[in-house]
Amino acid sequence: MKVCYNNIYLHHFFMCYFTSCVMRLIFSVFICTSLISCSNSYQQSQNLEIPINTIERAENIYYRLGYTVSFNPELNIPNWVAWELNSSKLIERESRAGHFYPDPDIPRGIAVETGDYSNSGYDRGHMCPAADNKWDKQAMRESFYMTNICPQHHNLNRGDWKELEDDCRRWVEESGTIYIACGPILYKNDISYIGEERKIRLPNAFFKVILAGLDEGKPRAIGFIYKNTSGNNPLDHYVNSVDQVERITGLDFFSQLPDDVENEIESNYNLNQWR
Repeated sequence: MKVCYNNIYLHHFFMCYFTSCVMRLIFSVFICTSLISCSNSYQQSQNLEIPINTIERAENIYYRLGYTVSFNPELNIPNWVAWELNSSKLIERESRAGHFYPDPDIPRGIAVETGDYSNSGYDRGHMCPAADNKWDKQAMRESFYMTNICPQHHNLNRGDWKELEDDCRRWVEESGTIYIACGPILYKNDISYIGEERKIRLPNAFFKVILAGLDEGKPRAIGFIYKNTSGNNPLDHYVNSVDQVERITGLDFFSQLPDDVENEIESNYNLNQWR
């Protein structure tokens, strides 16, 4: 009986020990997986480029194939436009669309028409550029929706602003996926409109913020502010920290990043990292 008792005891002991080891292993794997998932979650986010309003403003959100837009129905311009740009979107499958279109999600008679910009002296300036949407026919067409357009000085639209758009595509080629948000800056003490049938607010300036380096594990961010005037200046004339752009626009950018990462990259910038 004694031997039998010891065998039963030892069997029970080893079964408990084995079960405990297995449970510890499973728990360890779960914890490690969770930590890895948490550390990479901001890289896998599909909405990292979307800003958050910190001030009240009228907006309707429209999700397009190549971008997301917060459109202000009171001002008839976007509050912001945001998109992810990666190497697959640099493949040029489509030529530039030949026409601008009223947004089909807005009723006719209310939607901004291309004619509302006629004889205004301002270009129909893309926020998300057509050249970022050559990868798909629908994406190209949607980039010409008037909800993606602001009145923009022709020298800016075809000059320094375009050069920044070109730089963004180059940065994708050099360091992988980037996240972009841009839009108008509106001064309360300097208000003008274009258009006759529909009044369209004339932006005083434009902002663009860019997040890069996640593919390399070396995140960095930078901001730019361009006055809506003629100019022929180097990139460093327009550069700002993302924090400064946030203060001016009332938008919170890249909020899905871990707080310590967001605080670090938004308070500082090094233009040499973007040359």
